[in-house]
Amino acid sequence: MSRVRFGIVGVGGMGSGHARNMPSIDEVDFTAVCDIAPAALTAATEAFGVPGFSNHHDLLNSGLVDAIIVATPHYFHPPIAIDAMERGIHVISEKPMAVTVSGAEAMIETAKRTGVIFAVMFQQRALPVHQAAKRLVDEGRLGELHRTLLIDAHFRSQAYYNSAGWRATWKGEGGGVLLNQAPHGMDIFTWLAGMPSRVIANVNTRQHDIEVEDEAAALLEYSNGAIGYMLESVNEFPTGMRLELCGERGKLLIANDRLHFWEIKPGVRASSDTTEAMWGHPDAEEIEVELQERDTGHAAIVRNVARAILHGEPLLSPGPEAIRSLELANAILLSGHEHRPVDLPVDRTAYDAFIDTMKATSHDKHVVDQRITDPNHVR
Repeated sequence: MSRVRFGIVGVGGMGSGHARNMPSIDEVDFTAVCDIAPAALTAATEAFGVPGFSNHHDLLNSGLVDAIIVATPHYFHPPIAIDAMERGIHVISEKPMAVTVSGAEAMIETAKRTGVIFAVMFQQRALPVHQAAKRLVDEGRLGELHRTLLIDAHFRSQAYYNSAGWRATWKGEGGGVLLNQAPHGMDIFTWLAGMPSRVIANVNTRQHDIEVEDEAAALLEYSNGAIGYMLESVNEFPTGMRLELCGERGKLLIANDRLHFWEIKPGVRASSDTTEAMWGHPDAEEIEVELQERDTGHAAIVRNVARAILHGEPLLSPGPEAIRSLELANAILLSGHEHRPVDLPVDRTAYDAFIDTMKATSHDKHVVDQRITDPNHVR
């Protein structure tokens, strides 16, 4: 095999964006699309000149694809991905990889058993600023973490939520900002900081006429005694992400797409324990961090998966890592709705029961569907 044949399941909003990226990726051939909506399917087959299928089973059985991108509403990610894996077809899932951690684990276990490549579309991992931050963490430059922070501000209009019947409903989407806009920021956060051991959360629906949360905040506790705070919202403008990791030997800040790193000598605790000066403090020197140019955007993840299939290249966003942001989202939703601390890993049975209860309260939305790709989707 010299090139990987890719199909896309779900060619409405995000799926059509992936389709437009395909010609720029040397390692792939774009060979098929699938969508249950006849108008979307016809538009995609005409626009991209590939065969179309109204049922994902027919696409998977066609012999036309070696790999697929799953870009459907969230609840369909696990069953479609698993059906592909059982046929030996590699998978990239859009985020979130699933609504529940139990669904995500089923995907990971099937990929492991069948030996296929499985990745999640967390393209922000490819950004040079995030790659540089990961190197600092992996090199131990921060030392033991004392505090974490994530403030991830987005904006969505009511018109956005009115654009599809599945959006912002418990039975259609399985959550609000935590399942839709937050996964990218939370993936970077947990990729760098690791997982907390407990969350105490508050979730609200403050500014939109929707079933699910448009704002979530949480206090985080880590197993080493570190503390953290995070906020996810679609109620702010201008938007942006601020991420802080404060360690014994270094402090890392990502804000406005810029990375700052301070080296602390001899260390925060070490200075406190050894200085004889009442107003003494450690020395902190801001260190310039080199950013390495590289492929970015959704195409970088597709290219990486193709190279993993062809050449064994390590995955940027493997499924077993991508589950972390979903685990945290599930914990925050459970804590916020049940008004109690939640330990991680999340109790799978308890969370499945919670989602079933919330789905039972969900109502149908009668709207005119609009399938429009996010113009900012490249990042």
